[in-house]
Amino acid sequence: MNIHIIIPAHNEESSIGLTLESLVTQTLLPKRVVIVNDNSTDNTGNIVSAYAEKYPFITLVNNQSSEAHLPGSKIINAFYKGFEVLDEDYDIICKFDADLIFPENYLEQISKHFKANTKLGMAAGFCYIEKNNDWVLENLTNKDHIRGALKAYRKSCFLQIGKLKPSMGWDTVDELLAKYYGWELLTDESLHVKHLKPTGISYNKASKYLQGEAMYKMRYGFTITLISAVKLAYKKGSFALFKDYMSGYFKAKKEDITPLVSVEEGEFIRDLRWKGIMSKFKK
Repeated sequence: MNIHIIIPAHNEESSIGLTLESLVTQTLLPKRVVIVNDNSTDNTGNIVSAYAEKYPFITLVNNQSSEAHLPGSKIINAFYKGFEVLDEDYDIICKFDADLIFPENYLEQISKHFKANTKLGMAAGFCYIEKNNDWVLENLTNKDHIRGALKAYRKSCFLQIGKLKPSMGWDTVDELLAKYYGWELLTDESLHVKHLKPTGISYNKASKYLQGEAMYKMRYGFTITLISAVKLAYKKGSFALFKDYMSGYFKAKKEDITPLVSVEEGEFIRDLRWKGIMSKFKK
């Protein structure tokens, strides 16, 4: 299967070389790897250029954007800068972060999963972070959720969900829409990916309300947003985050921000979320 990979990168000189090294040594090589050097002020571009000279399937795209590291829109806008230079000859398209080290069989195993199940729309391994000289699961979400750091989509699923939304919550709404259209998702616990920088470490203060805004834009409604905000704040160990999430939700509601999904998709999403919530109580 032909695999295209797009990697947005902003000031990733400490990790981008490790990420690329893990990709050029895969047992199944990608057809194309595009790194979008997004407004970096460090040595990211030079490191990528050196790899691009050595490996013809690697391409560097330089992009000018804002200095602010806002989750969601900035990274997806950079993703599309990379998408623009790719052809349509791919079976799987991946959006990877620039701070990951993949096991050498990662792409081969992901490809096998897609070949084995024609209904499989998205697949990934798991992120592990370093703690006390050991690599442990970065346990921020349910194990059936594919982290935004390492998304892989079947082409037809990617196109049917409308590609990626340039908004906070893009890496949740993609899965919800995939399920809406009848696609299956898979997470492979045997694929351990080293995540060099824990999620959210470089987000700035302006991003703190975006999570709640995303819940509004996915048409969660008040009650599901409340439950989701409590759960997420608890996992991150901060009550202040709960207040930020809820503030972001009410701010978006007051401003009547345009949702990311249709009314029908919203109904499906709420129903799916309620089923998930109720299943926890039945255990």
